[in-house]
Amino acid sequence: MKCSEYNTDEHKREMMAVQDSMDVLSGKWKISIISSICYYNKRRFSDILNDINGISNKMLSKELKELEINKLIKRTVLDTQPITVRYELTEHGKTLQTIIRNLTEWGIEHRKKIISE
Repeated sequence: MKCSEYNTDEHKREMMAVQDSMDVLSGKWKISIISSICYYNKRRFSDILNDINGISNKMLSKELKELEINKLIKRTVLDTQPITVRYELTEHGKTLQTIIRNLTEWGIEHRKKIISE
């Protein structure tokens, strides 16, 4: 295989991987939800709702279900009165912690740059 052919194939695989990542994390809310859970390790539905400005109950519920389907979060129903539902990152979800940290740092610097100009 020629080097240029390898690079083209490798580039296609990398582009597919980026698209797969974006499909799982797409939308306005998923990264914020993961960030909320990541910061505290375990979060109740209402805690996540309070962390994220502008998200509705219905949208949060939908996004949490999608994150659970993708094995990024675990949902635990606690035997309390009233019933409490707690969310935490799975081992697979914890692999996103570095990305979340990098996005946070980038966002802080980006805000500084935009505000200063």
